[in-house]
Amino acid sequence: MLTNRQVFLQHIAQTSTAPLLLEIERAEGMYMYGTGHKRYLDLISGISVSNVGHSHPRVVQAVQEQAAKYMHLMVYGEFVEAPQTAFAKALTDILPPSLDSVYFTNSGTEATEGAMKLAKRVTGRTQFIHFRNSYHGSTQGALSVMGDEYFKRAFRPLLPDILTLDYGNIDDLVQISSHTAAVIIDPVQAESGVTIASREYLQKLRALCTEHKALLILDEAQTAFGRCGSMFAFEQYGIVPDILLLAKAFGGGMPLGAFIADRKIMYELADNPVLGHITTFGGHPVSCAAGLAALRVIQDEKLIDQVEHKGRLFETLLKNPKIRSIRRKGLMIALEFDSFEQNKKIIDSCVENGVLTDWFLFAPHCMRIGPPLIITEEEIRNACEVILKAISLV
Repeated sequence: MLTNRQVFLQHIAQTSTAPLLLEIERAEGMYMYGTGHKRYLDLISGISVSNVGHSHPRVVQAVQEQAAKYMHLMVYGEFVEAPQTAFAKALTDILPPSLDSVYFTNSGTEATEGAMKLAKRVTGRTQFIHFRNSYHGSTQGALSVMGDEYFKRAFRPLLPDILTLDYGNIDDLVQISSHTAAVIIDPVQAESGVTIASREYLQKLRALCTEHKALLILDEAQTAFGRCGSMFAFEQYGIVPDILLLAKAFGGGMPLGAFIADRKIMYELADNPVLGHITTFGGHPVSCAAGLAALRVIQDEKLIDQVEHKGRLFETLLKNPKIRSIRRKGLMIALEFDSFEQNKKIIDSCVENGVLTDWFLFAPHCMRIGPPLIITEEEIRNACEVILKAISLV
């Protein structure tokens, strides 16, 4: 009889030649539990998904209650479903007035695709501007605005009329023009190893998009719901996007994404053609129930209030000459080392000693730290001890 690991390798499509192969039996709060009762302190939150921790009782209850009422009913947009309407109302209540129409999707990638279609429909233009080392998904439209040629070349041709700029270079922004349909950008670029744009830069970008009637798409798949120290990262920069992308923590652990815009422009997808954008499972009622429950946990437990303090504690404790730099926004942290090889040895040692961490897609020499927001000071100190010991051994 094949073991689970053997089945995984033989019958699950592989996306890497070297998967971690951790077999997890359950997860709760800050911890994941593997076979043989091995416990792992989670420092990556499923890549910024589990902001309220694993299996939060209120999220689990919401999932169970909604599943008992109904799950899938009908293709998106035809039936009035209470989990969708409740979550959309809760979201728009905490967003600026111009972000008042929510299109639920299954994932962040699909949110990107929908936003790109909306931008083309509204502006009548085809040019998209994106940034090096950006990540907005892996489908062909989203891949077209991925900022790394290594991941794109095997799948070309992709969308035409794509312009790539250097993230954070304010002089490059003059290339936004009357030909630009939209600029898509992360307010904090995660996969480059936590690259933080200046307030001046993002405000200049907002002004130029407004001047040229190009739409500004902000991808907050990783940065929203408290990760950067505010509900949405853009709140810290004094700007409002034309289209906001959400995913990851958005679903509270269930698959869910969204693109959000002004109802006036979102309505462009309703006619000429009808069903201008459609999805079978986007806004699944069980996912929406989980997402709303997770949002209420963040609000009711005031999880955002301690994010900056906890992030600073990581930064204070992680002192070692082998750490070349620490880049941080809230509880999104990158530790930079000399090489991927060095970083990988440190990560492997951490995992062996019960602390799960990882690297970044476009910065493999940087260690990713992005724990659930519920992490305690004691857990931060314990995690840092394991990390520093691992560093000392390389």
